[in-house]
Formats: sequence, structure tokens, C-alpha cells
Amino acid sequence: MKGFTLVELVIVIIIVGILSIVAVPIYRSYFRKAMTTEGKTLLGVIQLAERAYFAENTKYFAVDTTDFSETLDIDARSNKYFTSFTVISNEETGDNARYTAITTGNGGASGIELTIIGKPKEKISFDDKGINN
Repeated sequence: MKGFTLVELVIVIIIVGILSIVAVPIYRSYFRKAMTTEGKTLLGVIQLAERAYFAENTKYFAVDTTDFSETLDIDARSNKYFTSFTVISNEETGDNARYTAITTGNGGASGIELTIIGKPKEKISFDDKGINN
């Protein structure tokens, strides 16, 4: 008699089940991290636009929550997960000026919020929340 016994099939099903219990959460975590690259790219574009605006005006430009800014020439409407952004400026000029740019994910990236804080003559600080949820 050739073939598999019922015990052998049950053991294989249990092993596959255990592997999937471990692998699925890891996969979802990697997938959410991959989605954040779109948001990080959007924040990078904001960073470049704000630096250019600051070079001309010695202050940063504030933007209410939107998907398009003509002044900064930023368009997030074609993005899949991060389609809107906000830029908050502290209204100070010179070396005290700073801005905070925030974008929040939607769809599969809901719950992910990416933030950068930019200051003249300093490196950008970056914060991400909700990626591993």
C-alpha cells in the first residue's frame, strides 16, 4: 500500500499552520514599512520645497491639510497611500525658523503618521508612528 497515513497528513497541516501563524504578521509588518516609502518620499519633496522657499524668503511656508500646494509646487493627488499633507511653520525667521511637515496614511496605510521637523542649518529629524501596528 502506497500513500500517506492520516497522522502524517495531520502533522503536515499542523506544521504549515504554525509557519503561517509566524509568517503572516512578519509579512504585514514588512508590507506596512514598504507603504511608508511613499510618505517618506512626499516628506522629502516637502523638505526640498521648504528649503527653496526659505532660501528666498528667510521663513518657511505653512500649508493647511491639503493634497496640492501651488506655492511649494507639491502634488500628492497621485499617491496611493499618502494623499494629503500639512506643514506647520512657527512664523519665526532666520535661525529660529522651523517647520513641521505631517502626512497620514489612508487605505492600507491607515494609522501610519510620518513627521519631519526642519530647521535652518540643522539636519531633519524624522518620526514615524503606527508602522508596526
